[in-house]
Amino acid sequence: MHYRCNVYWGFPAVIGMKNPEAIAGRKYDVHHIFKYNAAMATAPSRKALTHERIVDTAARAIRRAGFAGVGVADIMKEAGLTHGGFYAHFASRDALLVEALAHAGQQGVDRLGQGNALRAARGASPFRALIESYLSDRHLSGTENGCAVAALVSEMPRQSAEVRAAAVQRVRSLVALVAQTLPADTAPDSAAAIASQMVGALQLARALGDNAEGQALLAANRSALLARYDAPHRRPEP
Repeated sequence: MHYRCNVYWGFPAVIGMKNPEAIAGRKYDVHHIFKYNAAMATAPSRKALTHERIVDTAARAIRRAGFAGVGVADIMKEAGLTHGGFYAHFASRDALLVEALAHAGQQGVDRLGQGNALRAARGASPFRALIESYLSDRHLSGTENGCAVAALVSEMPRQSAEVRAAAVQRVRSLVALVAQTLPADTAPDSAAAIASQMVGALQLARALGDNAEGQALLAANRSALLARYDAPHRRPEP
């Protein structure tokens, strides 16, 4: 006789193949049981999902309002959570800011990557794609989802040592990103100078506002950087 293992409402039983099915449509073979258990083991827990939600909310909030502009209660409220649950996830406000900075940095890179890919598909060089994405009108108005360095650099030196260390990593990452796009014959220290001009131009444009004046300032810096550093390449198709 052949046997198989079935589960009825979570309880295993061995039933002969010739026996009638006792509960139609409510059995799972061993393969599906193991597959289900593996999925459960790898799925994020409710606490992990809540943690991620808090970090994502904080990453947007600090870019929008600055480090000093948001508190724990503000972030938890925006995330739709109670203030009391904060310390189940973070030892301190600074611990949250460190994670939020890292998350904001990755979001900024991802957003730039999307713009870079579109421009590269039209024939832009890596450097041109980066400059046109970073110094774009979209980035001018997208403080909450944009570069964490441009949004927060003026406040970074006044933070705790823990947060400053995380901020240093964001600055270094931006410089490294610029360096990856430069032509091979560019001077080694050019990446830091270019990153500084990119961040400064974006900050000044935002100070002028999301308007024609701010957009003109970005356009002037785009032209200057591309004229000096962009390698010969095929012009983007219209």
